[in-house]
Amino acid sequence: MEAGFIEGQNVRIEYRWAENHFERLPELAADLVRREVAVIFTTTPSLLHAKAAAATTPIVFLSVDDPVRLGVVASFNRPGGNATGIYALAAALEGKRAELLHELVPKAATIALLVDPNHPSAEAQSREMSAMAYL
Repeated sequence: MEAGFIEGQNVRIEYRWAENHFERLPELAADLVRREVAVIFTTTPSLLHAKAAAATTPIVFLSVDDPVRLGVVASFNRPGGNATGIYALAAALEGKRAELLHELVPKAATIALLVDPNHPSAEAQSREMSAMAYL
């Protein structure tokens, strides 16, 4: 590898899987903190659990929901604290997806949106898609 890290020789990667048992995420995050890992890489929805468990452990994330709104970082340009990462803006694209769908199928009278109501981006996805319905 370019950085010189070779798994099993000079770096160890600790994997944790909730296996669709999302109630396990807080304990999995806490376990990583207890093991004193150097950094936690995570995505939504485990991001919130990592942030709650890790007061000082650095967190690098990929989030599909606004990390400022979630309270994970203070702002985009100055995240502060121990977390930084990428916000994928996925929910903000729902309106554009609806617009493209309308262009592709202009006679469609009904368009459905299927979301997981427990997912952190569900509210934003629904809001963006609903806004397009009135245009």
